[in-house]
Amino acid sequence: MLLTMLSIMVSSFALSVPIAIALGLAGLIGMVFFTNLPLLIFAQQLFTSLDKFPLVAVPLFILAGNIMEVGGISRRFLEVAKALVGGIRGGLGASCVITCMIFAAVSGSGVATTFAVGAIMIPALVANGYPRRFSAALQASSAELGVIIPPSIPMILYAVSAEVSVGDLFIAGIGPGFLIASALILTVLIWARLRPGKIEQDLQRIPLHVALFQAGPSLMMPVIILGGIYGGVFTPTEAAAVAVFYALFVGVVLHREVTLPDLFVILRKSVRSTASIMLIIAAAGAFSFIINRAGIPATVGLWLAENMGSQMMFLIGINIALFLIGMFLETSASIIILTPILLPVALHFGVDPIHFGVICVVNLALGMITPPFGVNLFAACQVAQISVHRIMAPLLVFVSVVAACLLLVTYLPPISLFLIR
Repeated sequence: MLLTMLSIMVSSFALSVPIAIALGLAGLIGMVFFTNLPLLIFAQQLFTSLDKFPLVAVPLFILAGNIMEVGGISRRFLEVAKALVGGIRGGLGASCVITCMIFAAVSGSGVATTFAVGAIMIPALVANGYPRRFSAALQASSAELGVIIPPSIPMILYAVSAEVSVGDLFIAGIGPGFLIASALILTVLIWARLRPGKIEQDLQRIPLHVALFQAGPSLMMPVIILGGIYGGVFTPTEAAAVAVFYALFVGVVLHREVTLPDLFVILRKSVRSTASIMLIIAAAGAFSFIINRAGIPATVGLWLAENMGSQMMFLIGINIALFLIGMFLETSASIIILTPILLPVALHFGVDPIHFGVICVVNLALGMITPPFGVNLFAACQVAQISVHRIMAPLLVFVSVVAACLLLVTYLPPISLFLIR
């Protein structure tokens, strides 16, 4: 049964069938040919997969990110980052990482971060002596922080699937997010020191106090959202609604860069992105229901428990498997499909469910910057107007850096859990 469903799904991917349709088709065929359930159950599972209150945060964070992109918020984040580190060699590259980290603290999306920050950052890097392919690779890798730094849409999906606290998972993402950001900044600074020639000779910066004043309302956005979540003022789902209203207030009233025609474009773009993600969630939920009813997760879990001799071996195997899966399957679908299968095994080996969620999200985030289906990679190449194969050499360096951070996160749980504890 599982082999048949996987064969249908992989064949559909190879034929460029959309992910949601491929998952739904595989689940539907599995139900028709391998169960006695009426087809009404399939439709019911599509609805049940979406009938979860935390999922309300997904379209709201997408909308907030799109408003930030148009409202000039990302540009002001960049000016603050340039004022902080722009005076050192490699500082502009470091400011790219910092800007992505700040933007990620509100948008929750790697793709939104790539487009919003990359549209400003990549031309600035190229104009200041950075190779175009290096700039695109750096932007794609930095935007990965969008799904690690809270709030994060993939973390919400994992929390729903694993039935754990969204707030705890958000807190657990802070340590790994800062670790990866620091490693990327260090890599850029070392690269800049080793690179011959002149870079950043004509970099224009404004004084830090001026940059902070101009970006003050924008910088308050992550403070209000994350502070409200961790302070117990509102839930992560309510925080998404606050993010939308605050982004509108800043973009329309304070910055006055979002006009009425812009709002229609923003809403249309957000609806399309939301519909795409929700279709994937619904189809993946129905797919998961079929394989769960067939007892496949229990069988796989038993096999892993018998063949993985220790927690260390299990985590090594999981990292390899998730990295490969992330290269071929969209992050949201991967989390929804794999969490019911792998989480019971992780619990069997004594892995904390929050820690395991961070491992999954960071691992699958690597798939966003690796071919053949790296969405951040393609988005950065589109912004930089460069082909994917041209950025592979610098990209391998950044992928290696993130992979090294992933190993630290995997085998040093306090990196994820110390703030919770």
